[in-house]
Amino acid sequence: MKTKYLCLICSCLFMIENAQAVELCGAVKQGEIVLGKADQGDKVSYNGKEIFTTDDGEFLLAFGRSETNTQQLDISGKGLGASASYKFAVAPTEWDIQNIKGVPPRKVTPSDSDLAAIELEGKVVKAAVKGVYDNTFWKSGFIRPVEGRISGKFGGQRILNNIPKSPHQGMDIAAKEGTPVKAAADGEVVLAYPDLFYSGNVIVLDHGFGLQTIYAHLQKMDVKRGDKVKQGDIIGAVGKTGRVTGPHLHWGASLRNVRFNPQSLLDMNNNQQKCFTL
Repeated sequence: MKTKYLCLICSCLFMIENAQAVELCGAVKQGEIVLGKADQGDKVSYNGKEIFTTDDGEFLLAFGRSETNTQQLDISGKGLGASASYKFAVAPTEWDIQNIKGVPPRKVTPSDSDLAAIELEGKVVKAAVKGVYDNTFWKSGFIRPVEGRISGKFGGQRILNNIPKSPHQGMDIAAKEGTPVKAAADGEVVLAYPDLFYSGNVIVLDHGFGLQTIYAHLQKMDVKRGDKVKQGDIIGAVGKTGRVTGPHLHWGASLRNVRFNPQSLLDMNNNQQKCFTL
């Protein structure tokens, strides 16, 4: 049933002779990122907006935690007058939902001063993840920025006193305070900001094509905005800054301002990742 949902729903709407099929590699599910492959030189548009492709036709798509809309890819062959359109659906993911009652009201409803700090944080982080940069740092592949127990998964949500809170937008990795944090891939520092309300000391790395990774609650930051880093470079240390109960790294990921599970970046390194043709 699931295989049918992922593959059979993919239908070609319009095809002109010479337009080639498109391949997607990865899980076409809520909260995932996939690698697409078109022909060399093809122009690719996703849901009506042109997106970057590599010289050999690779591109990236990410699906939000609550994505339910039908997706559309439009492919134009370079200089051939050939084009094709494809529609496909995104399979649902089961998320961990916890309904907790009896929480003190002050921990559920922020104060006015807290709201101001939360608003500032939203603006700062949103500005850092909205840019699209024409480079391919992401092709270096991805590693876990720190080793440790996964203490929080992407997409989990708590309902406190019947009030739904925002779903978790990253992966929490528990580690001792001061543990070095590595750059998950080659990239450029587009944000190194101290003492945000939720995130504490936070770094955002841009990896090109609108793909960023986020590193929050850091004890210290060893890079500044504009620095170029290589995969494995030390960028900071695990801490407990911001709104936390203990030391850990919050590791997040965003593609063209769509938050997704950073674990799927690690899965992209797997040569056994399943691919299918639209």
